Amino acid sequence: MRIHIRQPLFAWNALEDSPSIRTIRDFLQAVPDHDLLAGLEQQRGRGRDDYPVRVLWGVVILTILLRHVSINACLDELRRNRDLRMLLNMPEEDQVPKAWNMSRFLEVLGQEPHLTALRGIFDQLVRRLGQAVPDLGKDTAGDATALKARRPQEERAADDGLPQPSGGRKEYRDDDGQVTKVIEWFGYKLHLLVDTRHEVALAYHLTAPSSGDGERVPALLEQASGNLPANRLQTMAFDKAADDQSVHECLHEYKIKPLIQMRALWKEEPERRPEGTRLPLNVVHDEAGTFYCYDTTGEAPVRHPMSYYGYEADRGTLKYRCPARHEGWDCPSDAKCNAGKKAGLSVRIPSALDRRRFPPIPRATQTFERMYKGRTAVERVNARLKIFWGADDGNVIGAARFHALVGAVMVVHLGLATLLAATPRWEGTLGQTRYSPIAKRLAAEIAAA
Repeated sequence: MRIHIRQPLFAWNALEDSPSIRTIRDFLQAVPDHDLLAGLEQQRGRGRDDYPVRVLWGVVILTILLRHVSINACLDELRRNRDLRMLLNMPEEDQVPKAWNMSRFLEVLGQEPHLTALRGIFDQLVRRLGQAVPDLGKDTAGDATALKARRPQEERAADDGLPQPSGGRKEYRDDDGQVTKVIEWFGYKLHLLVDTRHEVALAYHLTAPSSGDGERVPALLEQASGNLPANRLQTMAFDKAADDQSVHECLHEYKIKPLIQMRALWKEEPERRPEGTRLPLNVVHDEAGTFYCYDTTGEAPVRHPMSYYGYEADRGTLKYRCPARHEGWDCPSDAKCNAGKKAGLSVRIPSALDRRRFPPIPRATQTFERMYKGRTAVERVNARLKIFWGADDGNVIGAARFHALVGAVMVVHLGLATLLAATPRWEGTLGQTRYSPIAKRLAAEIAAA
């Protein structure tokens, strides 16, 4: 895998469509799966070991990494590719597992304590990257996406403690509340929290389709904050599905600035005065929390958006100033509003009045618009998980097997992210490559693992 030095740290477009043997070997070395394999081997005990646990786990990983449409396709390639078999320590063709061996292994992998150990690999990879990449997790975005699954057989419909596949429905509405698009599926819902700059997943949860997007935000934040250095998370972008007071309160507890679009709920009043504050009568705000002042000297009041002057963290307030004084134009109400004030009229709005409506980064600012555009990163991560690595293929039956497969897909995603960051960069036509400080640190941690 050759990556030019000008490519980003996580150059996802540089991934090989057909990974070379060297790339596969480096990937397998980068995945810290010791605890998972030790637990699986301990459970197997002294039973038959025709197909070692490491081989079965390797087949699952290779199926995803090589972008096969099914495990059977990967098994067929292993039977005809000796070099690939040697990576899993299978010199002979008859050492390749059968399809039913892989089915049973996936079912075991999706049960406790192995499912927790599988998530532990993901968490360990995030911690490794978080220590090596200084800005990983600074700006994040969340979203939920539909994953298709096959309807289980009646006699095997219950897997203890795991959400079961069911029918899901999602409606998209315009600003007037009219339904413009409807998506229906049978399966699960995958909740993700990703880094918007590097497009790396930091936390994930798999739930039934009935689970709301905002309901999983606390769990995602708990997992991500536990994997990253303290106070690394600073912002989180989300669509209207997370527009809930409880989500904003949760983000405030983690000291994370929300970038969440609001749902239109005010049907009659376009403007209101903030409750519990002593502000001039000509200052109002709309549903999105944007403040305006009115020039009342003429026959008809004229509305002007007030100039946002920043968030005062020590006071927990949003500060707004007179737009005329701030922008340098004459206002007929200047003498009335700004009498005796050198800087003009200033108002402070406590964010605690309504954290949903008055976030530290107001919605009507350029900063909000610019940072909210980073939410598209989670859409690209979803596409890779579903299209490249088969999380949405829907050809796995049973909740335990499906949870195991999705967990393995997330491990492949983080493993490839580690490989991209640790790969030396090509500098020019002479074929010279060099390691960046981040690549050197990751290479040392992988070697020491």
